[in-house]
This record gives sequence, C-alpha cells and structure tokens, in this order.
Amino acid sequence: MKVVFLEDVPSVAEAGEVKEVADGYGRNYLIPRKLAVLADAHAAGILESRLKKRARLQAETEAEMRELASQLEGKEVVIKARSGAKGQLYGSITNADIADELEKSTGLVVDKKKIELTESVRKVGSYEIDIRLTKDIIPKIKLTIVEEEKKEEGKAKKESKAKKAKEKVTEEKQEGEEKEGAEKKEKAEKKEKAEKKEKKEKAEKKEKAEKKEKAEKAEKKEKAEKKEKKG
Repeated sequence: MKVVFLEDVPSVAEAGEVKEVADGYGRNYLIPRKLAVLADAHAAGILESRLKKRARLQAETEAEMRELASQLEGKEVVIKARSGAKGQLYGSITNADIADELEKSTGLVVDKKKIELTESVRKVGSYEIDIRLTKDIIPKIKLTIVEEEKKEEGKAKKESKAKKAKEKVTEEKQEGEEKEGAEKKEKAEKKEKAEKKEKKEKAEKKEKAEKKEKAEKAEKKEKAEKKEKKG
C-alpha cells in the first residue's frame, strides 16, 4: 500500500513523504489515526491543507515560546536545601524541583523535561541553567541554592525573639507602673501643698480676727477709762 504521510512518524517517515507500507499497518494504524492517507488523486490536496495547518500551528507555538523565553531569561530561582560540611547537599536538586520553584516564585509553567542540567546540583551555590523550549529557543535562568536554616537554630531564634518580646512587654509594664506611681505622687504632693496653703490661710485669718478683736477691746477699754475720769 502506498501512502502519503501527513504527520511525522518516528523511525518511519516525515510529513509529506510517500512510502510503501504494509496493508495492515496502513489500514489499521496510519489511516485511522490520520497520520497518512492513500496516495491517490486526493492525497495532494489533503497533504497541502494539513501542512498549511501544521505550519500555522508551529508559527503560533514558536511565538508563544519566544514570549515565554523573554519572560524566563535572567530569572533567578532560589531553593533552600539541607546541607552538611562544605555546603554539600543531602541529596541533589532535580529539574522537577527547579520547575516547581520556578512556578511558585514567578508563576511561569515549564515542563521539567525542558530544563537541562549539565551537571548534578549537589552543593550550595549558583548555577546557570538552560531551558530548551524548542531546538533554537533556549533561555537561561540562574539557580541559587542556599542552606536551609537548621531546626535548632530556627528554634533558638524563635525563643530569642519571644524572650525579647516578653522583656519588652515587662519593660513597658514597668515604665507604665513607674509613670502611674509618679503621677500619683505628684497628685498627692499637690493635694498636700493645697491643704497646707488652706490651713495657713485659715490660721492667718484667725490671727487677724483675734488682733482685730483685741484692738477693739483695747479701744473700748480706753474709752471707758476716759469717760470715768471725766465723771
């Protein structure tokens, strides 16, 4: 059976090729899946239509890939990982790890299979990573591996932070109490001062009244003595 291939079939033929294939392979596999059509009078028209559609889709895909490449180029992905002596990681960073972190940090979705690791990422540090979107579109991103904070250190930092917060609250409370005490003392002193002033004013009024009364009595007595002498 002679057929015209409409799509690329790995290890068999590329789109546009005309080849002889086994009847069963053609009828049961290639033609039902629209990978090929019989090489007859209608084949040329079908092939042309299919190739135009394929070219249009390829152009659209390439435009999308170029747009994605422009967004990816130069982006930095930071991954925290546990490490031991000399920054050696416990395990290695995979292209799946990079794809996940890339999506989390930038929102850009990239198939992990397109992320090319030319070397194993097993140490803390920076790496340049190629992302092969197509044969010719290969943006580069920066991968930075940093040491993950150890649980003990994290716990110590949290405890230290909590202690400082507690000390601050205690200090603020103490300052508040001291301020309140100072205000009470000042108020009491003002009250005491006012009471003393009032007491002093009362004493002065009393003394003044007594002096006036004494003067009046002396004057009255003097008048009485003068009257008695005249009589």
